[in-house]
Amino acid sequence: MVNEKLLKDIEFIVELDKMKSILRQTSLIGKEQREDDAQHSWHISVMAMILAEYSNEEIDLCKVIKMLLTHDLVELYAGDTFCYDKSANEDKREREVAAAEKICNMISDDKGREIRELWDEFEEMKTPEAIFAASMDRLQPMLNNYYNNGGTWRKYNVAQSDIYKRISPVKKSSDELWNFVENMLDDALQKGLIPKK
Repeated sequence: MVNEKLLKDIEFIVELDKMKSILRQTSLIGKEQREDDAQHSWHISVMAMILAEYSNEEIDLCKVIKMLLTHDLVELYAGDTFCYDKSANEDKREREVAAAEKICNMISDDKGREIRELWDEFEEMKTPEAIFAASMDRLQPMLNNYYNNGGTWRKYNVAQSDIYKRISPVKKSSDELWNFVENMLDDALQKGLIPKK
C-alpha cells in the first residue's frame, strides 16, 4: 500500500507540469517563441545563484531560490497577468490569493504552509530575501526585452516611467545591479527600444 501523503505529493507534482504550458508575454532571447512559467522560474533561480554576491545585504540564498521556484505557482489557476496591463492587474491580487489557497490545500499541511509563507513573503516584499527575489523576477524579462530589440516594451509601447517603476526592487536590493539597470535602460532609450514618452 502506498502512503497517502506520498500520493498527494505526487499528484501535486503532476499538477505542476501545467507550469510548462502557461505562456508569458516575454519571448525567449532571439526567438519568436514566448517563454513559459517553468522556464521563467528556472531562469530567475539560476540568476539568483549567480548574482547573489551583488546583494547589498546578507541573504539566505536557499530561501530566495525557494521563493523564485514557487512565486508563480498561483498562475496555475490565476493565469499570467502581464505586468504592464493596468486593467488586468486590477483584480490580480484577488485571483492570485484564491489560487494560492487552492494550491496550498492540494499538498500536505506543512508543505502547503511553507509554500504559502514563501508566496506571502515574496508578495509583501519586505525582507531582504523577498526584495532580492523580486529583483530577479523583474530583471529577467528586462534582459529579454533589451536583447530582443525592445520586445514587449516596443510591442505594447511601454513608457519609460512604467519600466522604472517595475524594476524598482533592484534599486533596493543591489547598488551594483541598479547601476547596470540604469545603464541598460539608458542605452535602450538611445537605441529606440523604449518609446520616448
